[in-house]
This record gives sequence, structure tokens and C-alpha cells, in this order.
Amino acid sequence: MTLRFIGTTSEHGNCPTLYEVVETGEILVQGERETDPEHLAQLRDVKDSETFVRIPRELLTRFAPRDTESTAGPQTKE
Repeated sequence: MTLRFIGTTSEHGNCPTLYEVVETGEILVQGERETDPEHLAQLRDVKDSETFVRIPRELLTRFAPRDTESTAGPQTKE
């Protein structure tokens, strides 16, 4: 599969970074792995094959802004 670089808020080629899987349109997120036990304990329905990464909100607002016309339901503010 082919990855397309979307953008980064880091300097010197470090993470965090967003990519798109061209064939599927899925987003691949590069970031620091979440290791805080309290955070991990609050996650739901986690498969053994899944992991979680932290990224700054700026990365999403800059390169993947919320779609106000989305039919996915209401967005909640964190």
C-alpha cells in the first residue's frame, strides 16, 4: 500500500506526523506511544493488535480539520 505524507507539526523529521493510506483513505498517525497506566485503563474495547499514540491537537486542526458537514454525529469537545 502507498502512504501519502499529510503533514507534521514537528521539526527535523521527528513525530508527530499524519499520513494517508492512499488505497483506503485511512489515516496513519505517528506519535509517542501512550504509556500512562491511568489513561490505558480508561480505554475501551482494545484489541491486542492495537496501540495508541499521543499527538498535539494542532496537528489535526492544521491538517485534518473537523468537517462541519459530517454525518458521523455530533462532535464533542475535550
